[in-house]
Amino acid sequence: MAKRGGFPGGGIPGGMGNIMKQAQRMQRQMEEKQKEMETREFEGSAGGGVVTVKLNGKREVLGVKLAEEVVDPEDIETLEDLVAAALGEALRKVEEASNASMEQLTGGLGGLGGGFPF
Repeated sequence: MAKRGGFPGGGIPGGMGNIMKQAQRMQRQMEEKQKEMETREFEGSAGGGVVTVKLNGKREVLGVKLAEEVVDPEDIETLEDLVAAALGEALRKVEEASNASMEQLTGGLGGLGGGFPF
C-alpha cells in the first residue's frame, strides 16, 4: 500500500516554499505589467481615418477626433457608425496588447493570459 503523506516536498523540487516564491514573483510581474499597460495609449480609426478614438490601457477614452467632412447634420447615423467602429478597433488593440503581455509573462501556460483586467 502506498504511503500517503502531507506537504513536505511532495515530490516538488524546492517544495511549497519555492512554489510560493514563484507565485509571489509572478504576482509582482503581473502588477508591473498592469501599470505598464495603464500608461500606454491605443488608437482606433474608421472611414480611412476621418474618425479616430484614443484610449489608454485602462480602456478609458482619452479623445475622439472627427474630420470636418464626416460631420453632416443630415447623416448622423454614419458618424455614429464610424465612432463605434473606431472605438471597437481601439478596444481590440488594448485587448491584443494585454493578451500579448500576459502571454509573455506566463510563457504560454495554457490560456492563463485571458481575462485579466489589464
